[in-house]
Amino acid sequence: MSDEQHDTPHTPAPSLWPIGFAIGVACILVGLVVSIPALIVGALIALVFGFLWIRDLFATRPVDSATAGAPSEDPAQFGAVTEADLGTSVDRATFLSFGVLPSFMGEGVETYQVDLGPISNFPEGEYVIATFLESPEQGEVSRRTAFVRNNGRTEDGVPSFTTLFSRCVHLGCPVQPNGPIDEEALQEVNGVELRPVLAASFGCPCHGGLYDSEGNRSAGPPVRSLDRFEFSIKDGNLVLGRIFSVGSVEGTGAKARIAKYYRAYPGVHVDGIERFLYPLPTPGSTS
Repeated sequence: MSDEQHDTPHTPAPSLWPIGFAIGVACILVGLVVSIPALIVGALIALVFGFLWIRDLFATRPVDSATAGAPSEDPAQFGAVTEADLGTSVDRATFLSFGVLPSFMGEGVETYQVDLGPISNFPEGEYVIATFLESPEQGEVSRRTAFVRNNGRTEDGVPSFTTLFSRCVHLGCPVQPNGPIDEEALQEVNGVELRPVLAASFGCPCHGGLYDSEGNRSAGPPVRSLDRFEFSIKDGNLVLGRIFSVGSVEGTGAKARIAKYYRAYPGVHVDGIERFLYPLPTPGSTS
């Protein structure tokens, strides 16, 4: 048998699973209007065909047998994928899933506690751009940016901070503050760069996504509010933790009520009826 046969790319055979899944979704939508039994039947159809569809996709995915299952020796490779690395037949959505989503989701990088320094570095009522390496050992691939605002204290006397993650929840592009950045007031504390900014809102330059001062979607394609970092106060310092997703924010500052969910991929609804229209489970609420 010729070795050339092993060089032939294998593509998935035509499948009826997406059609079955679409029928299930249609039944769900009809059931929401007509009857509960129709909704249940649609959900079962969508679940079964969605599972078969996903299994089919993974079963037909080409794998390099020489490297399958072998861990990468260079952690920086998680953020070093280029469009050329994926070949000429890859579409833009696939490239984004390899190149943009790992950066957005922090894949390949564990969640660390990041000390941003004394809370006195964050003037009350003003945003500060905090740029830091989540893991110095991982290098630039772990660089993160947070928009941090000191909200003062809650009615219970607890320090309150707004800690927005700088990645757009449409496709993961970097979000920019809409306001002047005071570069002359730059501070560097233990490798963390802090830049004051007069930000009344935040915008994504890629596709026109717009968020208000609380991170709520104001316009454009994003489907939810900006993700946020959990935070804590330790020995008078502000410490950031893991990232979580936000459905919406009601109110402002220390009085804001945040609909908090487990972290979701960009473009995924975390609340409302829309969250049932995805073939993969959407994150559940954490509070």
